[in-house]
Amino acid sequence: MALNLAFTLPGSRKQEQEADYIGLMMMSESCYDPRAAMGLWSRMEQEEKAAPPQFLSTHPSSHNRLGTKKYRAIRHLYEPQLSIGLQVVSNLFRSVLQLRAVIGTKSKMDTFNVHTDFLFDPKKKAFSSNTSIVVSRESGLITKVYERKNALPQTINEPDIDLRGLCVLPGLVDAHTHILLHAYSEASSTAQMRDESLVERIIRATNHCRAALLAGFTTYRDLGTEGAYDADVHIRNAVNRGLIPGPRIYCVSEALASSGGYETRHENAIGGSQVPRISDPCDGVVGVRAAVRRRLGAGADLIKFYADYRKRALRFPGSSWPGCPEIMFPPPQEGLQGDRNPNLLLFDQDEMDAIVAEAKTARAPVAAHASTAEAVTMAAKAGVTTVEHGFLSMEGSEAMQTMLEKGTIFVPTLAVLELFASKAAMKDVLAQVKKAYDTGIKLACGGDTGAFAHGDNARELELFLEAGIPLEEVLYSGTVRGWEACGGDWCGRKFGWIEEGVAADFVGLGSDVRKEVGALRNVKFVMKDARVWKSGGQAVGMV
Repeated sequence: MALNLAFTLPGSRKQEQEADYIGLMMMSESCYDPRAAMGLWSRMEQEEKAAPPQFLSTHPSSHNRLGTKKYRAIRHLYEPQLSIGLQVVSNLFRSVLQLRAVIGTKSKMDTFNVHTDFLFDPKKKAFSSNTSIVVSRESGLITKVYERKNALPQTINEPDIDLRGLCVLPGLVDAHTHILLHAYSEASSTAQMRDESLVERIIRATNHCRAALLAGFTTYRDLGTEGAYDADVHIRNAVNRGLIPGPRIYCVSEALASSGGYETRHENAIGGSQVPRISDPCDGVVGVRAAVRRRLGAGADLIKFYADYRKRALRFPGSSWPGCPEIMFPPPQEGLQGDRNPNLLLFDQDEMDAIVAEAKTARAPVAAHASTAEAVTMAAKAGVTTVEHGFLSMEGSEAMQTMLEKGTIFVPTLAVLELFASKAAMKDVLAQVKKAYDTGIKLACGGDTGAFAHGDNARELELFLEAGIPLEEVLYSGTVRGWEACGGDWCGRKFGWIEEGVAADFVGLGSDVRKEVGALRNVKFVMKDARVWKSGGQAVGMV
């Protein structure tokens, strides 16, 4: 007990005093007020009235702690440390303000203005002047449209874009394309589907995407790979991932046709020759529903089916290889239809109804290849979104009335027909399209591009004008109606007109489209999703 009282307890109290001192030093240097410790000890002293005397304790009494001079001297360390601390806080606060300014600047830099003095607004079907559009790089959308009240300076500084002096349209939509086909003047469709390698076709498709975009077409509705299986799905994904430049693509992968209805015809199947399939064959209500599910599962945006086609080609086959003798005395094949290889129905009404019902359950639009008035009528009755082609006479049929009643969009593909039809036949088809317009049927521009060169897409709009359809209506068919053909709200994105929340797609023409039809080919500027791909008539950001 003597040793404990004489040595152990005093040593413990001394060590505790040193610990207090070190703690107070660290407290002061960290900008904490050491007076808070004095307050704590004062409160502890009040609680220690019944405690044993200090010489029996391992800790100094709170009263002695409060009275120690060196503890009180610690306070003098606090003032300069507080000053330093306040400076640190001030600097930190200043840094926060600077960071906020940088973030604010970045936010402002995300948007920029596109200034126009001659802009076509499809929703108004009119041209406007002094319109500026604010767009966002991050979202690729229009964030504001406003009419300028004051004159702009002669020079517009970056990042704003000056499109004054150009005829500006929303990005154009080609509602019927084949990204994996190139012009039939270079190689027949049979040769492309049967003989060209898939690698070559995909490489060509990459070039087609570039050509389309530079021609001012920022959206493609691609209606079949024609023997390349689901390749269009993956080309679409490559564009969407920013791997290649191109229009946004809405695709079908493979079209649906009944067994033997749409396929590459060849006479050596018995010899073991094989060719790629060019459609997904299906039959019956159950079969067509399963086919729709296969296409959607493969990644298709929409469904296409052949309501009719020339399925009896091998009855009187044409000469399809060098040295192949012609069939003697075949039935006549005059004009756009004949007895040698006529367009015939591939599905009955129940099957067409089932295709549309299954697709719409999955919120997928439906396109129907239909050449004859009967096929057009049946497809429209089934509720398809669009009818493609319809070039045979509809006179005396229910076709036009059914399309009108059902709100079907008619995509007449005049540009591809021009490759094969006589002038007289072409004149009749143009007159029929004008009648469809006069009847009130919705029209969308899609040339069956691929059968003729990608980049020449504007030919379809030119033929609409030749048919006598007013310019404003033609431009509407090539923009807003194209969006509707792609699925409208089912597209997942708005495009084709000028409005907040719509894709920032713009095409600048070098001349007035009201005065010069060729202006549609004189593309000087292209923007898609707020990114510039063509400026001053030159490609931007492309290899």
